[in-house]
Amino acid sequence: MEIGKQIKKYRTELKLSQDDLADKVYVTRQTISNWENDRNYPDIRSLVLLSNVFGISLDILVKGDLEQMKDEIKTEDIRKFQRDSRIYGILLAGQIALPMPLLYYLKVWGIVIWLLWTGVALWWAWRIEKYKKTHDIHTYKEIVAFMEGKRLDELEKNQEIGKRPYQIAMLVALTAVVGLAVVYSLRRVFFHF
Repeated sequence: MEIGKQIKKYRTELKLSQDDLADKVYVTRQTISNWENDRNYPDIRSLVLLSNVFGISLDILVKGDLEQMKDEIKTEDIRKFQRDSRIYGILLAGQIALPMPLLYYLKVWGIVIWLLWTGVALWWAWRIEKYKKTHDIHTYKEIVAFMEGKRLDELEKNQEIGKRPYQIAMLVALTAVVGLAVVYSLRRVFFHF
């Protein structure tokens, strides 16, 4: 982080010792030393006091740090989205692969286990959808751009928004086909017993 360098730079320009600066912002000399050596970060009240003492705006004092914080937040968001997507992929694969073996070996308890599995998968799907809505990513292209830490330009974004209704219709149709296949399979299994 750059804030430590900024504090030290402006403190030395004003020819203030760490004790002098500490008195002006109501902290200890050790706190100033920790800030300058990037061992910890000043709270918002201290940042405001520092900007007043140095005679600079708050954004100049923390500008480099704000950019770095934005990058760290973006990286963390991407990492969480990737993790949740992997977990949902595993749950979805299990939801597709497990109903017949569970039903065959565990009968009614297999159905109960599969329904619980489905509930967990739906919960993870809801988490991902909520995340996509928060970051305004809906189409495949938007998701890929987000995962690479990029944003689509305005024209590309409008093209993707135009695709959304068609993708929703395709998703509904695919869900109906999968649902019918599962019902048909379950019907055959039940009539087999």
